[in-house]
Amino acid sequence: MVKNTRRWLEQMVVGLNLCPFSPSVIARNQVHFAVCDATKDAPLKQFFVNELQRLLETNENDVATSLLMFTQGIEDFDDYLTLLDWFQQLLEQADLTEHVQLASFHPQYQFEGVAADDLSHFTNRSPYPTIHLLRQDQMTKVLAHVSDPEKIYLDNIETLNKLGRRQVEALCPWGK
Repeated sequence: MVKNTRRWLEQMVVGLNLCPFSPSVIARNQVHFAVCDATKDAPLKQFFVNELQRLLETNENDVATSLLMFTQGIEDFDDYLTLLDWFQQLLEQADLTEHVQLASFHPQYQFEGVAADDLSHFTNRSPYPTIHLLRQDQMTKVLAHVSDPEKIYLDNIETLNKLGRRQVEALCPWGK
């Protein structure tokens, strides 16, 4: 699971420059990969809380960011969105939104209101249901050096469209 996720990061995220902030943390091995086999609420919540604590208690030079991967129970995108919403609520209840933000990835990721066959969905399609824990202060620092952060997403869509469906699906076969 971690091996496939690393390959996705190298080929899609870094290889296509979908996230201009990721190459440095990946090169410095500052990404923590956590795998969750739980499907019931209590163990899922405990996993999330443990990983939040790990991120917040670890020096950012050791662990800059964390990827939480789920092996079962949320293959359906709607089920995944329910879990993501629940984790966001937990983050808010713990008053941690000023410290951590969540980014979401799923093999069947689909942006609301966008045609199902649009290549833009592949910007957030990963081999496994994955929730990315980002340090808010790091995001603030890196975004301060970006003149137009909204343009990143638009550039990503343009990159995928230039590659074309066949090449994008070859890089991301789980997202067909």
